[in-house]
Amino acid sequence: MKPLVHPALEDITVEGILHALSDPTRVEIFAKIADSNCAPTCSAFLTVGEKAVPKSTLSQHFKVLREAGLVRSERLGVEMQNTSRCKELEGRFPGLLPAIVASLKAQAGDRAKRAAAKSKTKPK
Repeated sequence: MKPLVHPALEDITVEGILHALSDPTRVEIFAKIADSNCAPTCSAFLTVGEKAVPKSTLSQHFKVLREAGLVRSERLGVEMQNTSRCKELEGRFPGLLPAIVASLKAQAGDRAKRAAAKSKTKPK
């Protein structure tokens, strides 16, 4: 079994973080992990948004998040538990991740409002 790669804090870059979060599925995965009080397993993300995510694709998303330094993954039996590295990264890039997570929440709220407005204007 290959060891998991977790970059040292000094090797994490803003560019790497932004690249990892450039994919909508990864953004949603990271936001849920960052907002979680526990360490969710990968299988908790087999459905992201309203779409199913194949296990192989999910593994790739977690690899990108891990290599960017956004999450720490730990094998527990056949599962992988994932925690955010937000607290560690706050010292290196103050305010970056809280701003990104807050922006994601605002964006999600805007989308929900637009969806609600659309459903009200559709004729029945």
